[in-house]
Amino acid sequence: MIDRNGEPALNDADERFMRKAIDAALIAEENGDVPIGAVIVYQNQVIGRAWNQREQLNDPTAHAEIIALTQAASFVGSWRLHGCTMYVTLEPCPMCAGALVLGRLDRLVYGCADPKTGACGSLYDIVRDERLNHRLEVTSGVLATDCAALLQAFFRARRPANGAEQ
Repeated sequence: MIDRNGEPALNDADERFMRKAIDAALIAEENGDVPIGAVIVYQNQVIGRAWNQREQLNDPTAHAEIIALTQAASFVGSWRLHGCTMYVTLEPCPMCAGALVLGRLDRLVYGCADPKTGACGSLYDIVRDERLNHRLEVTSGVLATDCAALLQAFFRARRPANGAEQ
């Protein structure tokens, strides 16, 4: 749904749960990792909440989405996450998009697009690929400005002041 300014129209639940994902992203930042957060919701209840932990765990697969999927599957008692929605601050990468399909979630809501590695509409569209046996409904751009600002501030703080590469 698009509002009169051409922005995605938010429903109250999408905004509320995306704010929870942003709160999780702040924990990643506090731990020196890229500020990406994710929550998984089932029947209006958060059943998975995670943030990037690649640096902390020295694990290339420790993306917020993957950790949240593990938590949600444990809560539900099944790897099939029918009826669940993932809220994540940045468009998922190919690994995470594949995991969302394999987890059989119903819906994905993400904040800002990732034109370099996004696999849910930007670079690829794994979650809606008709060749796969499961597809997700996708809502993008929810609190995109807030989500992008987190990432921009994180990377800006890590760049040399004069713009020269280290």
